Amino acid sequence: MNHNQLKKKWYVLHTRSRFENVVYDRLQKKSFEVFLPRMQVKSRRRDRKLLIRVPVFPGYLFVKSDIAPREHVEIVKTIGAVRLIGTKEGPVPVASETIDSLKILVDADAPIKTGNRLANGDRVIVIHGIFTGVVGTFVRYRGTGRIIINVDTLGQTAGVEVDEEDVEPVPKLIQG
Repeated sequence: MNHNQLKKKWYVLHTRSRFENVVYDRLQKKSFEVFLPRMQVKSRRRDRKLLIRVPVFPGYLFVKSDIAPREHVEIVKTIGAVRLIGTKEGPVPVASETIDSLKILVDADAPIKTGNRLANGDRVIVIHGIFTGVVGTFVRYRGTGRIIINVDTLGQTAGVEVDEEDVEPVPKLIQG
């Protein structure tokens, strides 16, 4: 296929943890059209009561490209970029309508609640609060931003209720 025949489409780019803004800025400097949907949330820092803008999809952003080999390499060699999401055949494009809808949601500046990110049995680690450092197994959503996790120790299970925002999934590579 001739490079001129390739049509630019949106693709999902996986980034290193907390590198979304760095990758966004660097891709823009390389003249790529990039979209990083962000939403406003209250800062978790106890000494401040700020509203901060955070990615709607942590670890991901969208880049528009024709995925010609030269562009593909330029995208993935950007500092903080991990890979374009796809199959073994290559990156899979995202429908333009999906990007347009996300842009409308973000521009509305209304509260955005993302879908369930945890499934029953997922290993999680508590990253904020009095249980910081506790590793457990997600059991269920409790409602109003609360979840139940089980901690197995000494052949017993202890269930604890925590804020959903205070946990992160344990990466599959280290669940061992």
